[in-house]
Amino acid sequence: MASLNFKKENDSFRKFYDSNWKLFENAKKAYIRIISSLLKETDIGEVPKIEGRVKDKEECIKKFNRKYQSKLEADEQPYEIKDYLSDLIGIRIICLYEDQIEVVAKVLKQHFKIIDVTDKIAAVESTEDSFGYKGLHMDLALNDQMVALPKYQQYAGYPFEVQIRSLIQDAWSVLDHKIKYKKSIPNDLKRRINVLSALFELADREFKEIRNSTTELIHQATADPISGPLDDSKTISGQPSTAGSDKTVNAFNFLRIAGHFFRDFEFEDYKVDDFVQDILKLDNGFQKSDLHQSLIENLKTVRDYSDYFLAKNPDNTFSPYTSIRHCLYLYDQETFNRILSKGPKDRFEGWLRAYREDAV
Repeated sequence: MASLNFKKENDSFRKFYDSNWKLFENAKKAYIRIISSLLKETDIGEVPKIEGRVKDKEECIKKFNRKYQSKLEADEQPYEIKDYLSDLIGIRIICLYEDQIEVVAKVLKQHFKIIDVTDKIAAVESTEDSFGYKGLHMDLALNDQMVALPKYQQYAGYPFEVQIRSLIQDAWSVLDHKIKYKKSIPNDLKRRINVLSALFELADREFKEIRNSTTELIHQATADPISGPLDDSKTISGQPSTAGSDKTVNAFNFLRIAGHFFRDFEFEDYKVDDFVQDILKLDNGFQKSDLHQSLIENLKTVRDYSDYFLAKNPDNTFSPYTSIRHCLYLYDQETFNRILSKGPKDRFEGWLRAYREDAV
Protein backbone atom coordinates (compact mmCIF):
# COMPACT_ATOMS: atom_id res chain seq x y z
CA MET A 1 0.00 0.00 0.00
CA ALA A 2 1.19 3.52 -0.82
CA SER A 3 2.84 5.53 1.95
CA LEU A 4 5.12 8.50 2.62
CA ASN A 5 7.88 6.29 4.02
CA PHE A 6 10.65 6.33 1.40
CA LYS A 7 12.60 3.47 2.98
CA LYS A 8 9.52 1.28 3.01
CA GLU A 9 8.62 2.16 -0.58
CA ASN A 10 12.22 1.70 -1.64
CA ASP A 11 12.28 -1.83 -0.20
CA SER A 12 8.88 -2.56 -1.68
CA PHE A 13 10.01 -1.48 -5.14
CA ARG A 14 13.15 -3.62 -4.95
CA LYS A 15 11.04 -6.70 -4.17
CA PHE A 16 8.59 -5.81 -6.95
CA TYR A 17 11.43 -5.36 -9.44
CA ASP A 18 13.24 -8.57 -8.53
CA SER A 19 10.10 -10.73 -8.62
CA ASN A 20 8.91 -9.31 -11.96
CA TRP A 21 12.17 -8.82 -13.86
CA LYS A 22 11.55 -11.78 -16.18
CA LEU A 23 8.10 -10.42 -16.99
CA PHE A 24 9.63 -7.03 -17.84
CA GLU A 25 12.11 -8.72 -20.18
CA ASN A 26 9.34 -10.64 -21.93
CA ALA A 27 7.25 -7.49 -22.25
CA LYS A 28 10.21 -5.67 -23.82
CA LYS A 29 10.63 -8.45 -26.39
CA ALA A 30 6.91 -8.47 -27.15
CA TYR A 31 6.84 -4.69 -27.69
CA ILE A 32 9.83 -4.92 -30.06
CA ARG A 33 8.09 -7.67 -32.06
CA ILE A 34 4.85 -5.68 -32.31
CA ILE A 35 6.60 -2.47 -33.39
CA SER A 36 8.83 -4.29 -35.90
CA SER A 37 5.79 -5.95 -37.45
CA LEU A 38 3.86 -2.67 -37.66
CA LEU A 39 6.73 -0.81 -39.33
CA LYS A 40 7.28 -3.60 -41.87
CA GLU A 41 3.70 -3.13 -43.00
CA THR A 42 4.34 0.53 -43.90
CA ASP A 43 6.28 2.12 -46.76
CA ILE A 44 8.54 4.04 -44.36
CA GLY A 45 11.68 2.44 -45.75
CA GLU A 46 14.54 0.83 -43.87
CA VAL A 47 14.62 1.13 -40.09
CA PRO A 48 18.11 -0.15 -39.20
CA LYS A 49 17.61 -0.74 -35.49
CA ILE A 50 14.84 -1.43 -32.99
CA GLU A 51 16.22 -2.33 -29.58
CA GLY A 52 15.07 -2.31 -25.98
CA ARG A 53 16.16 -2.46 -22.36
CA VAL A 54 14.72 -2.88 -18.89
CA LYS A 55 15.86 0.05 -16.76
CA ASP A 56 18.34 -0.81 -14.03
CA LYS A 57 16.75 -1.09 -10.58
CA GLU A 58 19.01 1.49 -8.95
CA GLU A 59 18.51 3.92 -11.83
CA CYS A 60 14.76 3.64 -11.35
CA ILE A 61 15.05 4.62 -7.70
CA LYS A 62 17.43 7.50 -8.49
CA LYS A 63 15.04 8.86 -11.12
CA PHE A 64 12.08 8.73 -8.76
CA ASN A 65 14.11 10.44 -6.07
CA ARG A 66 15.26 13.15 -8.47
CA LYS A 67 11.95 13.90 -10.19
CA TYR A 68 9.08 13.04 -7.86
CA GLN A 69 9.93 12.31 -4.24
CA SER A 70 10.33 15.83 -2.87
CA LYS A 71 7.11 17.17 -4.39
CA LEU A 72 5.03 14.14 -3.37
CA GLU A 73 6.26 14.32 0.21
CA ALA A 74 5.79 18.10 0.33
CA ASP A 75 2.19 17.59 -0.79
CA GLU A 76 1.83 14.71 1.69
CA GLN A 77 0.72 12.46 -1.16
CA PRO A 78 1.37 8.75 -0.54
CA TYR A 79 3.15 6.96 -3.36
CA GLU A 80 4.45 3.70 -4.74
CA ILE A 81 7.65 4.13 -6.76
CA LYS A 82 6.56 1.77 -9.55
CA ASP A 83 3.62 4.05 -10.43
CA TYR A 84 5.98 6.84 -11.50
CA LEU A 85 8.24 4.91 -13.87
CA SER A 86 6.87 5.14 -17.41
CA ASP A 87 10.29 4.19 -18.81
CA LEU A 88 10.90 1.03 -16.77
CA ILE A 89 10.73 -0.67 -20.16
CA GLY A 90 12.37 1.33 -22.95
CA ILE A 91 12.36 0.85 -26.72
CA ARG A 92 14.65 2.76 -29.07
CA ILE A 93 13.89 3.07 -32.79
CA ILE A 94 16.72 4.31 -35.01
CA CYS A 95 15.66 5.67 -38.41
CA LEU A 96 18.00 6.39 -41.28
CA TYR A 97 16.62 9.90 -41.82
CA GLU A 98 15.09 12.59 -39.63
CA ASP A 99 11.88 12.86 -41.67
CA GLN A 100 11.10 9.20 -40.90
CA ILE A 101 10.67 10.02 -37.21
CA GLU A 102 7.23 11.57 -37.60
CA VAL A 103 6.09 8.69 -39.82
CA VAL A 104 7.12 6.16 -37.16
CA ALA A 105 5.40 8.24 -34.48
CA LYS A 106 2.19 8.30 -36.51
CA VAL A 107 2.19 4.51 -36.78
CA LEU A 108 2.71 4.14 -33.03
CA LYS A 109 -0.05 6.64 -32.23
CA GLN A 110 -2.45 4.61 -34.38
CA HIS A 111 -1.75 1.31 -32.63
CA PHE A 112 -0.91 2.11 -28.99
CA LYS A 113 -2.44 4.09 -26.15
CA ILE A 114 -0.65 7.45 -25.85
CA ILE A 115 0.31 8.50 -22.32
CA ASP A 116 2.70 11.35 -23.10
CA VAL A 117 4.86 12.74 -25.92
CA THR A 118 8.07 14.76 -25.49
CA ASP A 119 9.45 16.37 -28.64
CA LYS A 120 13.11 16.99 -27.90
CA ILE A 121 13.67 18.08 -31.51
CA ALA A 122 11.34 21.06 -31.11
CA ALA A 123 12.69 21.77 -27.63
CA VAL A 124 16.28 22.06 -28.84
CA GLU A 125 15.46 23.97 -32.03
CA SER A 126 13.42 26.59 -30.14
CA THR A 127 16.23 27.38 -27.71
CA GLU A 128 19.20 29.51 -28.68
CA ASP A 129 22.73 28.66 -27.58
CA SER A 130 21.77 25.22 -26.33
CA PHE A 131 23.03 21.79 -27.09
CA GLY A 132 21.66 18.35 -26.49
CA TYR A 133 20.48 15.35 -28.40
CA LYS A 134 17.32 15.42 -30.46
CA GLY A 135 14.65 12.79 -30.75
CA LEU A 136 11.00 12.09 -30.05
CA HIS A 137 10.07 10.39 -26.78
CA MET A 138 6.67 8.74 -26.36
CA ASP A 139 5.20 7.06 -23.29
CA LEU A 140 2.91 4.31 -24.56
CA ALA A 141 0.80 1.40 -23.36
CA LEU A 142 -0.99 -1.46 -25.06
CA ASN A 143 -4.40 -0.42 -26.37
CA ASP A 144 -7.64 -2.16 -25.36
CA GLN A 145 -7.65 -4.41 -28.42
CA MET A 146 -4.14 -5.72 -27.65
CA VAL A 147 -4.87 -6.18 -23.94
CA ALA A 148 -7.89 -8.28 -24.89
CA LEU A 149 -5.58 -10.81 -26.56
CA PRO A 150 -4.53 -13.59 -24.14
CA LYS A 151 -0.86 -13.40 -25.13
CA TYR A 152 -0.64 -9.71 -24.15
CA GLN A 153 -2.90 -9.59 -21.08
CA GLN A 154 0.03 -10.10 -18.68
CA TYR A 155 1.66 -6.88 -20.00
CA ALA A 156 -1.41 -4.68 -19.52
CA GLY A 157 -0.02 -2.87 -16.49
CA TYR A 158 3.37 -2.10 -17.96
CA PRO A 159 3.69 1.08 -20.04
CA PHE A 160 6.89 1.72 -21.94
CA GLU A 161 8.89 4.60 -23.34
CA VAL A 162 9.83 4.77 -27.01
CA GLN A 163 12.70 6.96 -28.20
CA ILE A 164 12.69 7.66 -31.93
CA ARG A 165 15.86 9.12 -33.43
CA SER A 166 17.66 9.38 -36.72
CA LEU A 167 20.98 7.61 -37.09
CA ILE A 168 22.81 10.95 -36.79
CA GLN A 169 20.79 12.00 -33.74
CA ASP A 170 21.60 8.70 -32.08
CA ALA A 171 25.32 9.18 -32.72
CA TRP A 172 25.14 12.69 -31.25
CA SER A 173 23.26 11.46 -28.19
CA VAL A 174 26.01 8.95 -27.43
CA LEU A 175 28.68 11.64 -27.69
CA ASP A 176 26.54 14.21 -25.88
CA HIS A 177 26.33 11.99 -22.82
CA LYS A 178 30.12 11.77 -22.74
CA ILE A 179 30.54 15.53 -22.33
CA LYS A 180 31.07 16.13 -18.61
CA TYR A 181 29.84 19.09 -16.56
CA LYS A 182 27.94 20.64 -19.46
CA LYS A 183 26.23 23.21 -17.26
CA SER A 184 29.48 24.39 -15.75
CA ILE A 185 31.95 24.45 -18.62
CA PRO A 186 33.20 27.84 -19.93
CA ASN A 187 31.28 29.64 -22.65
CA ASP A 188 33.99 29.10 -25.25
CA LEU A 189 33.63 25.34 -24.82
CA LYS A 190 29.85 25.64 -24.97
CA ARG A 191 30.16 27.47 -28.30
CA ARG A 192 32.41 24.71 -29.64
CA ILE A 193 29.88 22.09 -28.59
CA ASN A 194 27.12 24.08 -30.28
CA VAL A 195 29.16 24.18 -33.48
CA LEU A 196 29.64 20.42 -33.30
CA SER A 197 25.92 19.93 -32.68
CA ALA A 198 25.14 22.10 -35.71
CA LEU A 199 27.47 19.98 -37.87
CA PHE A 200 25.61 16.84 -36.83
CA GLU A 201 22.32 18.55 -37.69
CA LEU A 202 23.71 19.62 -41.06
CA ALA A 203 24.83 16.04 -41.74
CA ASP A 204 21.30 14.82 -40.97
CA ARG A 205 19.83 17.27 -43.47
CA GLU A 206 22.43 16.56 -46.14
CA PHE A 207 21.91 12.80 -45.97
CA LYS A 208 18.19 13.42 -46.41
CA GLU A 209 18.78 15.72 -49.39
CA ILE A 210 21.15 13.21 -51.00
CA ARG A 211 18.48 10.55 -50.57
CA ASN A 212 15.84 12.79 -52.13
CA SER A 213 18.05 13.73 -55.08
CA THR A 214 19.02 10.11 -55.68
CA THR A 215 15.36 9.09 -55.58
CA GLU A 216 14.57 11.75 -58.18
CA LEU A 217 17.36 10.50 -60.41
CA ILE A 218 16.09 6.94 -60.15
CA HIS A 219 12.55 8.10 -60.85
CA GLN A 220 13.68 10.00 -63.92
CA ALA A 221 15.71 7.03 -65.11
CA THR A 222 12.94 4.49 -64.69
CA ALA A 223 9.81 6.53 -65.40
CA ASP A 224 10.78 7.97 -68.77
CA PRO A 225 9.81 5.84 -71.78
CA ILE A 226 12.70 3.89 -73.25
CA SER A 227 11.75 5.24 -76.65
CA GLY A 228 12.76 8.74 -75.49
CA PRO A 229 16.06 10.22 -76.66
CA LEU A 230 18.98 8.43 -75.08
CA ASP A 231 21.23 11.48 -75.13
CA ASP A 232 18.78 13.90 -73.56
CA SER A 233 19.85 16.62 -71.15
CA LYS A 234 16.95 16.83 -68.72
CA THR A 235 17.14 18.82 -65.53
CA ILE A 236 15.97 17.93 -62.07
CA SER A 237 14.04 20.46 -59.98
CA GLY A 238 15.20 23.26 -62.27
CA GLN A 239 18.86 22.39 -61.73
CA PRO A 240 21.42 21.82 -64.50
CA SER A 241 21.91 18.39 -65.97
CA THR A 242 23.31 15.84 -63.52
CA ALA A 243 25.17 12.59 -63.81
CA GLY A 244 21.78 10.91 -64.22
CA SER A 245 21.43 12.41 -67.71
CA ASP A 246 25.04 12.16 -68.96
CA LYS A 247 25.66 10.22 -72.14
CA THR A 248 28.11 7.90 -70.38
CA VAL A 249 26.44 4.90 -68.80
CA ASN A 250 25.81 5.21 -65.05
CA ALA A 251 23.67 3.48 -62.46
CA PHE A 252 20.64 5.65 -63.17
CA ASN A 253 20.44 5.32 -66.94
CA PHE A 254 21.46 1.65 -66.63
CA LEU A 255 18.32 1.11 -64.54
CA ARG A 256 16.21 2.83 -67.16
CA ILE A 257 17.52 0.67 -70.02
CA ALA A 258 17.91 -2.65 -68.20
CA GLY A 259 14.53 -2.20 -66.53
CA HIS A 260 12.91 -1.94 -69.96
CA PHE A 261 14.33 -5.26 -71.16
CA PHE A 262 13.94 -7.11 -67.84
CA ARG A 263 10.67 -5.76 -66.49
CA ASP A 264 10.04 -8.47 -63.92
CA PHE A 265 13.49 -8.33 -62.31
CA GLU A 266 14.31 -6.15 -59.31
CA PHE A 267 17.75 -4.61 -59.73
CA GLU A 268 19.37 -4.02 -56.33
CA ASP A 269 21.13 -0.69 -56.01
CA TYR A 270 24.53 -1.90 -54.81
CA LYS A 271 24.68 -4.61 -57.51
CA VAL A 272 23.81 -2.07 -60.21
CA ASP A 273 26.52 0.27 -58.92
CA ASP A 274 29.14 -2.51 -58.98
CA PHE A 275 28.04 -3.80 -62.39
CA VAL A 276 28.23 -0.38 -64.02
CA GLN A 277 31.72 0.09 -62.59
CA ASP A 278 32.73 -3.25 -64.13
CA ILE A 279 31.59 -1.92 -67.52
CA LEU A 280 33.41 1.39 -67.13
CA LYS A 281 36.65 -0.32 -66.09
CA LEU A 282 36.67 -1.97 -69.53
CA ASP A 283 35.45 1.12 -71.40
CA ASN A 284 35.32 4.38 -69.46
CA GLY A 285 33.56 6.10 -72.34
CA PHE A 286 30.83 3.49 -72.80
CA GLN A 287 27.57 5.32 -73.46
CA LYS A 288 24.02 4.49 -72.52
CA SER A 289 23.16 4.41 -76.22
CA ASP A 290 25.80 1.66 -76.62
CA LEU A 291 24.20 -0.33 -73.80
CA HIS A 292 20.80 0.08 -75.40
CA GLN A 293 22.10 -0.98 -78.79
CA SER A 294 23.94 -4.00 -77.40
CA LEU A 295 20.71 -5.33 -75.92
CA ILE A 296 18.63 -4.61 -79.00
CA GLU A 297 21.10 -6.41 -81.27
CA ASN A 298 22.03 -9.38 -79.10
CA LEU A 299 19.45 -10.16 -76.45
CA LYS A 300 17.49 -12.61 -78.62
CA THR A 301 20.65 -14.63 -79.29
CA VAL A 302 21.60 -14.57 -75.62
CA ARG A 303 18.12 -15.70 -74.59
CA ASP A 304 18.38 -18.65 -76.98
CA TYR A 305 21.70 -19.52 -75.37
CA SER A 306 20.20 -19.08 -71.90
CA ASP A 307 17.43 -21.59 -72.75
CA TYR A 308 20.04 -24.05 -74.04
CA PHE A 309 22.31 -23.56 -71.01
CA LEU A 310 19.52 -23.98 -68.44
CA ALA A 311 18.22 -27.10 -70.19
CA LYS A 312 21.70 -28.62 -69.86
CA ASN A 313 22.24 -27.24 -66.33
CA PRO A 314 18.83 -27.16 -64.57
CA ASP A 315 20.39 -26.41 -61.17
CA ASN A 316 22.10 -23.24 -62.41
CA THR A 317 20.73 -19.74 -62.98
CA PHE A 318 21.11 -17.20 -65.77
CA SER A 319 20.36 -13.78 -64.33
CA PRO A 320 19.73 -10.52 -66.23
CA TYR A 321 23.25 -9.45 -65.24
CA THR A 322 24.61 -12.60 -66.91
CA SER A 323 22.49 -11.91 -69.99
CA ILE A 324 23.81 -8.34 -70.23
CA ARG A 325 27.40 -9.56 -69.87
CA HIS A 326 26.88 -11.90 -72.81
CA CYS A 327 25.22 -9.11 -74.85
CA LEU A 328 28.17 -6.80 -74.20
CA TYR A 329 30.60 -9.53 -75.21
CA LEU A 330 28.77 -9.98 -78.51
CA TYR A 331 28.54 -6.22 -79.05
CA ASP A 332 32.31 -5.63 -78.80
CA GLN A 333 34.41 -8.73 -78.16
CA GLU A 334 37.67 -6.85 -78.11
CA THR A 335 36.63 -4.29 -75.52
CA PHE A 336 34.56 -6.68 -73.41
CA ASN A 337 36.75 -9.74 -73.74
CA ARG A 338 37.05 -9.92 -69.93
CA ILE A 339 33.36 -9.28 -69.17
CA LEU A 340 32.99 -13.08 -69.15
CA SER A 341 35.35 -15.36 -67.27
CA LYS A 342 37.13 -18.11 -69.22
CA GLY A 343 34.75 -21.01 -68.55
CA PRO A 344 31.50 -19.20 -69.43
CA LYS A 345 33.19 -17.54 -72.42
CA ASP A 346 34.44 -20.87 -73.84
CA ARG A 347 31.00 -22.47 -73.41
CA PHE A 348 29.32 -19.50 -75.07
CA GLU A 349 31.79 -19.50 -77.98
CA GLY A 350 31.23 -23.24 -78.54
CA TRP A 351 27.49 -22.75 -78.58
CA LEU A 352 27.79 -19.75 -80.91
CA ARG A 353 29.73 -21.78 -83.49
CA ALA A 354 27.05 -24.47 -83.51
CA TYR A 355 24.29 -21.87 -83.51
CA ARG A 356 25.74 -20.06 -86.52
CA GLU A 357 26.32 -23.30 -88.42
CA ASP A 358 22.70 -24.28 -87.86
CA ALA A 359 21.59 -20.86 -89.08
CA VAL A 360 23.51 -21.40 -92.34
